[in-house]
Amino acid sequence: YIQHLLIDGHGEFAKNTEWITNYNNPKLVCHPIVSLVTDLVWTRVAIRTFLLGKAWFLFTLIIFVLSQAVLNHLYEDSDAPDPAAGATASAARRLLASNATSATASTTVAIAISGIKQLVRPLENRLSILAGRCFIYICSMGQLMFFHCKCSTRDFRNNALRKIGCLRIPEYLCVWQGWASLVLTMLLVLMVTLEPILHCYGHNDGKMFAVHCAESEHLLFPYSVVSTVSMLFYFLLLSDLSVFSTRVSAFALVCSRLVSEVFLFLFGLCFFVLAFACAVSTLEQEDKDFEGIPNSALQLVKITFGMFSGQHYESLMESPPLLVAIFIYVVTTVIFLLNLLIAQLNCSYQATYQDMLGYARLNRGKIVIETMPSVAKWRWNRFLASVRLEERVEFGEGDLGLSGGVQVWEPASANVTTVDMIRRFGGSTSPGAQWPEEEVCGDDEEDRFDRMEKLIEKAMKRMGTRAKGGSSKNSSSMDNSNMAGSELDGSGGSQMSE
Repeated sequence: YIQHLLIDGHGEFAKNTEWITNYNNPKLVCHPIVSLVTDLVWTRVAIRTFLLGKAWFLFTLIIFVLSQAVLNHLYEDSDAPDPAAGATASAARRLLASNATSATASTTVAIAISGIKQLVRPLENRLSILAGRCFIYICSMGQLMFFHCKCSTRDFRNNALRKIGCLRIPEYLCVWQGWASLVLTMLLVLMVTLEPILHCYGHNDGKMFAVHCAESEHLLFPYSVVSTVSMLFYFLLLSDLSVFSTRVSAFALVCSRLVSEVFLFLFGLCFFVLAFACAVSTLEQEDKDFEGIPNSALQLVKITFGMFSGQHYESLMESPPLLVAIFIYVVTTVIFLLNLLIAQLNCSYQATYQDMLGYARLNRGKIVIETMPSVAKWRWNRFLASVRLEERVEFGEGDLGLSGGVQVWEPASANVTTVDMIRRFGGSTSPGAQWPEEEVCGDDEEDRFDRMEKLIEKAMKRMGTRAKGGSSKNSSSMDNSNMAGSELDGSGGSQMSE
């Protein structure tokens, strides 16, 4: 019977699911009634709205991948067929970056720019890249900016702020999806300011929407870095799709909870790398790979992750002190720290696995709570009509019960009952009618258990008294037999003496 867990007095979605989810108890959400309500709302109502929102986000991610990672590599082989032109273009980029101002440099720049012009892609490719990036900047970035403005305004009006240090931030940013979306929005804004097509506009010598030009060469690398980080945040926000399966969601939650152990390992590794890099740099040795702290730290990291080549190990034999230091570092990090990380991950996984399904259901409950305000009124009413909570539910075939519930079928062998737990009384069901008296007063389950306990106590007492009586009789009979035996021994002795 889930009517009052599902809907409130106004026919809207009740706050009970939100309260239970905010309690953040993984065992409570696994209760059959609570999980039934959450799964029912998720599969019948919330999943469609959630899918529509994620389908749009997935479509924008596909457009972003095409414009940033696919279309810009289609004509790389045909962009510079002449090696001399490619070398000239590379020289132009280096010369433009150095901001040469002499007459000779100007002549070289002019030649180099002619090499860069050969890098211009076909018009259809440039138009495809432009269309994809305009879609991302207008639709995706615009939607994200609108979302953050709306959520920030709502939280400030409702005074839903969290204090972190000396700052008060909106409450929606305390969830990882909120701050990750905000970071993605800022990255997209930064991409607009670094967009090479905008910087090449008017300086492309008639080649419309070109990416490579003298004004944009120094921006290509920063733009690519920002685009790379944005791509990672797009896929990070896409991980919400794991809520479709509780198993996948539980796996994702376990991974997120074990990340802290990995960060602890990396912190310890950085400490040992810095310590041994400083120590190795103080040695008088001639190995060029370990000259200075940066080079030494880089080589030590390669040793930890198995990227240090065998030839380098052979060169360490020429410097025994350096070889001893590397040996101590390998024992400390590769043998000790890595095995300690495995042990920590094992213990953390065992502690998290017990409530893994509960945390997955908590995650689904949060998604349901966030999605339900966006569900249309007509869809919610259609769902309530399909559930038919106003109809009486059958206890059995032809046995009508109360309204406000849903029937859940289960195997007949799941909960075997030999006694009917439903008490039935004939007559009127009017509230004004007197409640009928039971035929046998006091013959309920508690009274039966009390009588059984008294009978067992009496039987135990009787058994105890009988055991005592039997032991006393046995002891008295044994005494009598001993006395009789002694008398016979005495009489026999007297006859012998005579």
